[in-house]
Order: sequence, then structure tokens, then C-alpha cells
Amino acid sequence: MINHAPSPAEKLQILEFYAAAGIDLAVDDEAIDRLAAKAEPPPAPAPQAAEQTSRKERVPPAAPSPAPRAAATIAPDEAVMQAREMAASAPDLTTLEALLEGFNGCALKSTASRLVFADGNPEARIMIIGEAPGREEDEVGRPFVGRAGQLLDRMLSAIRLDRNQVYIANTVPWRPPGNRTPTPQEIAVCQPFLARQIALCGPDLIVTMGAPATQTLLNQKEGILRMRGRWFDYACGARVIPALATLHPAYLLRQPAQKALAWRDFRALQIKFGGLQASRPGDSSQSTS
Repeated sequence: MINHAPSPAEKLQILEFYAAAGIDLAVDDEAIDRLAAKAEPPPAPAPQAAEQTSRKERVPPAAPSPAPRAAATIAPDEAVMQAREMAASAPDLTTLEALLEGFNGCALKSTASRLVFADGNPEARIMIIGEAPGREEDEVGRPFVGRAGQLLDRMLSAIRLDRNQVYIANTVPWRPPGNRTPTPQEIAVCQPFLARQIALCGPDLIVTMGAPATQTLLNQKEGILRMRGRWFDYACGARVIPALATLHPAYLLRQPAQKALAWRDFRALQIKFGGLQASRPGDSSQSTS
């Protein structure tokens, strides 16, 4: 095999592959034995310099820079209880977002750049819930703004909806490192805030995208391919909200052949939503016709 320098097009393909895999840090071409480097003793100061430096002239070492965000320092059970109390106290979405911003019970907060709370119309009758923010969402502070979000916009457009007619959130509001799947503990700590977010929005329909959101909200154990396309009941206080399980747009980018399944799911959403519209003839603000 003949080695050759990659062309500009090949370099672009490599960068796109790294971005899709969640790799956002560069490393050196050659491995470095950092343990060996740490084992080497620091060089001793020159004798003359040591003699010329008096105690008054010595400058104390600078204090270490504080961490950019506070890490979780409380036990998981205590964090869940604290989350429940804080979420229940929120009378509106603005207060809930502020409380979540000050909550330190989830370790993801210490590695993320910012809180990613929601996007869209909080008064919409459809609420879409995904898994977790990615790199682009972490930078912007809004859910579904990367490639998966652009695909979601096209999926909504196909059934004559847009972001002004839906409300979008995630099971966890902080980006997991490397875009990994949130752990059950991270989801459990954030779940009270999501439940309160749903209650304050009061949607008529919920769409869960991907296995984590579907399993968390609807108390299911099956894989998403078995659950997708099915309607479940989500208990929200005295209300029962129909919830449709479907595939996550990020999965569809990796498996384009499955887009046909997602299209069936969104057609079912369109039909269900159209039925709700017909039952409320006076409400034409979110018509799918």
C-alpha cells in the first residue's frame, strides 16, 4: 500500500468523523510517557542564585485558579431529595431554570460549559424530549442545534410544524463528557426538574426521542426499536398525557435507512395532533393543515 498525504477533501472527512464521534481535543503524533516525566526530579537551583535570593525577595506561589463550575459534593440520594424539593417549589419555568442553574447535585454541571434548559414555545401543545446536549448545544445553550437538531427541524417541517409550535427539552440539561449516554444516577438526579418542567408546560402530547428519554419518562425497559411508533401514557398529576416514542435524530444520522421508521412515527404524531386540533375548532394557532 502506497502512503500519501491526505487531500483537503480527505482531511475534511477525517475532521467530520472526529466531530461525529465526539472527539474535540487534539493530541500529539507521538505518545508521551507522562509518568516518566513526573518521576524526574526538578533541577536544583544554582548555588549562587540561591545565595543571592533572600527571604524578603521570595515571591509566594500564585493560588490555583478556581474551577469554572462547582462539582457535585452531596450524596446521590441527598441530591435527588434536594432536586425534588427545589423543583416542586418552582411556580413557573423562569424560576425552575434559575433553580436548576444553582443546583450542584449533578456532576455533569462541573464538566459542561453551560446549562441547556429548553427551546421553542413553552405554551406549545407538543413537547419533545431528547437525551442530552451535545457539543454544539453546550456552546450555544439551546437543545437540538447541531446536525441532529437540523434533522429534527426538517422532520417537523415535513409535518408542517416548526420550533414555534413545539417545546424542546432533554432528560439531562448538561452535556455529558464526550457526548456519552447519561448514567442512570445522572438521569435520576435531573428527573424531578424535567417532571416539573413538563407539569408547568402542560403539553397535550409528548414525543420521547431515543431510549434514555423513553425509558426514563415512560418507565420502560425495552429497546427503542421495539418501543418506537407506540403511544404510552405519561402520568402528570391528575392528567394522563399521550406520549409517542420515536428514534433520536442522532441515531438516524448514523443509520439513515431507519429514517423511514421515524417518518411513520411523525405521520402518527401529525394525525394525533390533527385530531386534537379538530376537537378544538377555536384554536387555529398551531394548525397542521
